[in-house]
Amino acid sequence: MTLTKSTALGAALAAALGLTLLTGCGGTDAAAVPDGWGTLDTRSVSVGYPEEDGYAPEPAAERGAANAAVALKEEKGLRTGMVSVQLDFATGVDSAAEAAAAAGAGIGLGTTRKDTRDVRLAGEESARDARRIDYEFTSTGEEATPARGTRMTGVVVAGVDSQDIPFAIRINAVKGTLSPADLDAFVESITVK
Repeated sequence: MTLTKSTALGAALAAALGLTLLTGCGGTDAAAVPDGWGTLDTRSVSVGYPEEDGYAPEPAAERGAANAAVALKEEKGLRTGMVSVQLDFATGVDSAAEAAAAAGAGIGLGTTRKDTRDVRLAGEESARDARRIDYEFTSTGEEATPARGTRMTGVVVAGVDSQDIPFAIRINAVKGTLSPADLDAFVESITVK
């Protein structure tokens, strides 16, 4: 059989389309990070944070050992906002529900849970299922946090990555400084690897 130019071109286009469809099946598209935002990137997940609103990465030497990455918003010497990523924070965890249960236990006493729901993240198809917990708590006024009694908003998104490593991404801020749309944007900026 002799291939004509049009047959060869058609075969090439079909192969390219097939390759595009095949590579698209992995579901590894990255999340959209809003303009003016930076990204905390770890081996398991990445998450956006609003640089334009004063959030900045915390150097590794200054952040707690449990955190793989942190972005802080500091005002007058106080941490009024924080995005943190914890990896491999619990043993025996192999599902989003188990990761959320372990992360939820770490929220602490005195919190008021507002909502818990399943979410789908961008990234590796086998690891996109996660759970989101919305909550509020009262600042203790310790360790450069807002004055004791200040109400805070929190969101934790927990799941397991494609290598079965549990992750928890926490967003805390003074209540009222982040709108529901802002909190959604944080969650929508997460890519799991």
